Amino acid sequence: MIGPTPLLDFFKRGDVARDVRLDAAQGTLAPKAFEQLSILVLLLEDPDQEIRTIADRTLNSIPVEALQSFLARSDIPIGLREFFGDRGVFPAEIPPLAEFDEPLIDTDPDPEGEEDAEERGTAVQTLAAMTFPQRLKAAVKGTREMRSVLIRDPNKLIASSVLSSPKVSEAEIESFAKMANVSEDVLRIIASNRVWMKSYAIVHSLTRNPKTPVGMSLHLMHRLAARDLAKLAVDRNVPEPLRIAARKKALANQSGKE
Repeated sequence: MIGPTPLLDFFKRGDVARDVRLDAAQGTLAPKAFEQLSILVLLLEDPDQEIRTIADRTLNSIPVEALQSFLARSDIPIGLREFFGDRGVFPAEIPPLAEFDEPLIDTDPDPEGEEDAEERGTAVQTLAAMTFPQRLKAAVKGTREMRSVLIRDPNKLIASSVLSSPKVSEAEIESFAKMANVSEDVLRIIASNRVWMKSYAIVHSLTRNPKTPVGMSLHLMHRLAARDLAKLAVDRNVPEPLRIAARKKALANQSGKE
């Protein structure tokens, strides 16, 4: 199943610097097959000729068998199938047994692994010595400790890209949803993910986070259990409109039971 793609969204909006686009054109950035292919296809229309050329070369270097197997997945958008069909590559007749998400090509010779990060010291020290493209790679391919730092990065692309990491766990998402020092973009991306929003703990954390936009909190409030709603009604850390709405709903629930 194709998951959240905040990294791809930034490329679609054109909010990506040239050095990052160049990395992506080489196939070294995206951690998931769908993101990787979609970004490469986007970069074929890049205003920079060098980036267009490199992206095309990277696409042509992907083994045809791997592409055919990937395109046979049930969740691949028709537009992506049509693009590769125009290039003479069609879905395999037999769909893959597992809908893999690994990149179809990985030209990064030394991705940030768990052991490497531990050997070089703490995540903060390691990240401080990195360039912007390296921090972006760490956001999607690095360690849990790196993600906990980068989710608070002042650059929206890096912070949001943490949520594109295939390594990010539901427990991490819950911890991010509680953070009052992350950007609203991060909280909005979490709230827009159907899989994550099946977790009551994540819904509860987002609702009580003072950084969550009030409109979103008011919507999520209706999913809270009575006990948590009562606590929200007296929580001085949340915006007043949310506290008032929670109090009204709690009183209405009590009246309905009487």
